Amino acid sequence: MLRIYQQKLPNTTGCTRSVSRRNFLQFGSGLAGLTLADMLRADAGGLSDHKKKSVIVFWTHGGMSQQDTYDMKPDAPSEYRGMYLPVQTNVTGINISERFPLQAKVMDRISQVRSVWHENGIHAPSAHWMQTGYFGPTLARNAAQRPSFGSVISRALGPRVPLMPAYVTVPKSEAFGYQGAVYLGKRYNPFEVGGDPNATAFKVPNLALPGGLSLDSVNSRKRLLGAFDSIRRDVDQSGAMEGLDTFKSQALEMVTGDHVRKAFDLNAERDKLRDKYGRHQYGQSALLARRLVEAGTRVVTINTGYWDHHNDIEPGLEEHLPPLDRAIWALIEDLTDRDMLDDVLIYCAGEFGRTPLINGHAGRDHWSKCFTVMLAGGGIQGGRVVGASEKWGGGVKERASTPLDVMATIYQQLGIPLTTHYEDATGRPVSIVGSGKPIHELT
Repeated sequence: MLRIYQQKLPNTTGCTRSVSRRNFLQFGSGLAGLTLADMLRADAGGLSDHKKKSVIVFWTHGGMSQQDTYDMKPDAPSEYRGMYLPVQTNVTGINISERFPLQAKVMDRISQVRSVWHENGIHAPSAHWMQTGYFGPTLARNAAQRPSFGSVISRALGPRVPLMPAYVTVPKSEAFGYQGAVYLGKRYNPFEVGGDPNATAFKVPNLALPGGLSLDSVNSRKRLLGAFDSIRRDVDQSGAMEGLDTFKSQALEMVTGDHVRKAFDLNAERDKLRDKYGRHQYGQSALLARRLVEAGTRVVTINTGYWDHHNDIEPGLEEHLPPLDRAIWALIEDLTDRDMLDDVLIYCAGEFGRTPLINGHAGRDHWSKCFTVMLAGGGIQGGRVVGASEKWGGGVKERASTPLDVMATIYQQLGIPLTTHYEDATGRPVSIVGSGKPIHELT
């Protein structure tokens, strides 16, 4: 299983690897190999759904500091409060970090839960908890035990438009390997974009034609079918081609048609709008996410670099906070302008927060006892703060919420019945929310 550990946003220039025949068929190869046929079967097998809602996730891989962003402690001693001052938002009584000045302008459309908690302070188990709602792996046994909420949504609803991938990760899957489908089946793994949307030569490797073919060179479907037959001979033994016959014509339509390709084409956007989002990976990833959900994708997770700031947290946050702020603000404004905000839920979270106390290396360590998640759109009530941390942020003061409560809130907003169960690898039915309850103050 592919795992990506990065200290900062990658500075790629588009596709960095050649497209093999297997690459062409393999979507989301970092998470057990979502093939083209798998994805199309998922399209055919999803529940009938007339809702228009989608989700865009900003995953702060490594754990973002709540005390330097959404849950400021200006009256705490200096070793707790950090380097930033709070600013008043456009909602009376709600203050956030001065490094989030743009979100402060749209706080009436944003809500925060400042009292999320769980019981683990290690990256991998905590990422599993926040991605699935359930505690699962340990250092000795780190395989995923439950499907991610993105995969659950993909399984329950499928894409809104046929042939669009239901679940996409940008640029690749992160969360220490826990953004996949596990026992739901690899067809519900995410489609990995595979490149930096801000790169000048940005392309999506998994939408490339096999064997060096181009659209211009494919003069007939017969020729492309021949290419598929050649690919089949290469990989039949691996099982990757299972079921492709049934969906061959749809596969051709996806690869050679316009709808999916246009959704991934950021060059179709006006320069002014691209500038508004910011010419960086955060901004262009958010713009790509908007294009994808507009075209019919159900879930897009933007993996926003590495936030594990044990040392020198200030320069680390200076690298991440301004582009994240701009990306979220521009996305909210853009969705509002397009009358889409009520149909697109925006969620920002990581595996945990950071310690209230700044350590001896001018950083903050892992902290799961109380941290903040942000939600907006998708029918979520804006301008609200749910729960509170203690005086200096060490624990939950009121209205504790668990990862399963957050999952239940998201599923409810999408219209997924909270009684839904899926069988695990042993055939045992497992609830998608367990003991979780929707956070009613948000809905």
